Amino acid sequence: MSAHAVEELRFAAVDQDDLLAEPLLAELALEYASRYRAPVESVANWLRTYPAHEFAAPGGAMLIGLRDGRPVTGGAFRRFDAETAELKRIWTDSGHRRRGYAKALLVELEKEIAARGYTRIYLTTGDRQPEAEELYLSTGYQRLDEPLVAEGEVYPLAFLKTLVRR
Repeated sequence: MSAHAVEELRFAAVDQDDLLAEPLLAELALEYASRYRAPVESVANWLRTYPAHEFAAPGGAMLIGLRDGRPVTGGAFRRFDAETAELKRIWTDSGHRRRGYAKALLVELEKEIAARGYTRIYLTTGDRQPEAEELYLSTGYQRLDEPLVAEGEVYPLAFLKTLVRR
């Protein structure tokens, strides 16, 4: 895919219940259910366990990347602590992968995170998502030996990135 295709992405801020977020949540449910051998309905319900307000201003946001009006990538962040945002639900449509959309999404999320005053970005991911690990390592995230202490869900692969002040 050309750089032109990535340039044609338009990002929209939405809430978790917006119709534009539905493809993200639906495909993540299918993919996670397949990779982690869980019922799709259980995973779909689990994806909505975070209260929607956690992915809304002032502490968080959900962005959907649109190409020709169709959602092709998306993700969210929420407050982890006063200095740190936590990435969640990073997704690219299975028919649009390997085109640079996920990297473009991370750039947009990082801009929004910095604009909210955070200086670090943290995330955890499962051990059956090698593409995610590759994406984060290739975009400046450092793998941690162990996840940070947190309430709620914690997954075995943890990453941290310090934002550069400009």
